[in-house]
Amino acid sequence: MTDTLPAGAPAPGTYTLDPGRTTIRADVKAMFGLMTVHGTFRLQSGQVSIGADPGASSVQASIAAGSYASGHTKRDADVVSASLLDARAFPEITFAGQGARPDGDDWVVPGSVTAHGTAVPAEIRLSDARQEDDGAARFRATARLDRTSFGVTNKKGMVGRTVDLVIEAVAQPA
Repeated sequence: MTDTLPAGAPAPGTYTLDPGRTTIRADVKAMFGLMTVHGTFRLQSGQVSIGADPGASSVQASIAAGSYASGHTKRDADVVSASLLDARAFPEITFAGQGARPDGDDWVVPGSVTAHGTAVPAEIRLSDARQEDDGAARFRATARLDRTSFGVTNKKGMVGRTVDLVIEAVAQPA
C-alpha cells in the first residue's frame, strides 16, 4: 500500500528551491545552556521532487557554511572559523534525502547531512507543505543535528551540542 499526498500538498513534480525566498535558522544553546543563539544561513541551491507516491520523493539542498549570521560579528567569525564550522575548508553543508513517510500531520524524509567533511544520517520533518496560488510550493522543514557527530567538538560548554534547523522554503516548478 502506498501513502497519498494530503489535500493542499504541492502537486507531484520537481521544484527548485528559491534562495531569495528561503530562510534557514539555526538555534543553538550557548553559555552552558543559559541562552539560545539564533543565527541564519543562506541557501545556495536545492531541489524537491514530489512523487505521486511520496516514497518516490527526494530532497537535495546546499547551504553556504560561511554565510552564518547572528548579528554579532565576533560570534559569526568564530562560528565559521576553523574552531567550529571551518567554512574555508568545508564551504558547503548539504542534505540529500530519498523517500517520505507520513508521521502524524507531518512527513519525514530520511537522508544524510554532510558538514565539516563528514556525512551523518539525518531526517528532516516537513510540515505545512502547500501549493501557493502562483504554482510555487512552500515547505517548513526542521531537523536536529548533533555537531559532535560531524567532528565539531571545540568550545564545549560555550556552544551547545545540538543545533535545531528551521527552514522556511519556497520552490518554483522546475
